[in-house]
Amino acid sequence: MTDGTVTLDVREALRQGQEPFGLIMQTVAGLRPDQNFRLVAPFEPVPLYAVLRKQGFSAESKPIENGYEVLFARLPAGAGAGAPAAPKPAPAPPARPGGPVVLVDARGLEPPEPMVKILEAVSTLPEGASLRAHTERRPMHLYEQLEERGFQGQSEEQSDGSFITHITRR
Repeated sequence: MTDGTVTLDVREALRQGQEPFGLIMQTVAGLRPDQNFRLVAPFEPVPLYAVLRKQGFSAESKPIENGYEVLFARLPAGAGAGAPAAPKPAPAPPARPGGPVVLVDARGLEPPEPMVKILEAVSTLPEGASLRAHTERRPMHLYEQLEERGFQGQSEEQSDGSFITHITRR
């Protein structure tokens, strides 16, 4: 590690069932302008790429023993947060009330597998249908991904601590 790179290993936090997103964002917020960020995780944190790109970082990942190492390097001025976003597709008509509901049970999966499973189901969602996803955690990183695909999601916590997310086209 050089002085220009701050490293955070979140593998142990995840093993203990902790959500490391807040710690990651706190670490990134504390970086000096000349510093990059290295994240070590048990999986490739794909959803984080878009989040940190908006803050002016590129991502380069490589598999390592027991996980992935991702270097988030600062983009040149003007790229990233200030760069124009890709145009969004025209919104699809909303699901018909009483239309078909596709059920996805993503419990028991390690992140980012629940989000991947839900996004795969969304990509094949029939016109007029909605999706109901059951997860162990509130899918915080899912909402932005849904929006980029022309969908919206709303999560409700269940009495057992799990979450049901209702997904419809915008």
